Amino acid sequence: MSIKRIHSGGEFEAKIGYCRAVVAGGFVHVAGTVGQGDDVVAQCASALEIIKNALTEAGSSIQNAVRVNYYLPDAAEFEPCWPLLKAAFGDNPPAATMIESGLIDPKYRIEIEVTALAV
Repeated sequence: MSIKRIHSGGEFEAKIGYCRAVVAGGFVHVAGTVGQGDDVVAQCASALEIIKNALTEAGSSIQNAVRVNYYLPDAAEFEPCWPLLKAAFGDNPPAATMIESGLIDPKYRIEIEVTALAV
């Protein structure tokens, strides 16, 4: 089985020792991804763009997502992101879980992790 690793150059990749995505076993596993911005909606949009870019580089797309996990330090901030998530995943949404948890830095309001079919 071959494994392809995709690096985005994000600051934590080098510090922690991981890559943005791994293509293996017929799937693209995208690491937990935070985005930039002043609020949860901006950060959500930014994270989704980073994820879309990783999936494209892997030869897949967000339309092939089968699983998504959302992590937020404040569950009350999740609902404002729903329109962005609905638009991103379209008519074929993946299975999803939202977990309230601490993130690596308090400035981050959402982290998104995606698994998609490799095509």
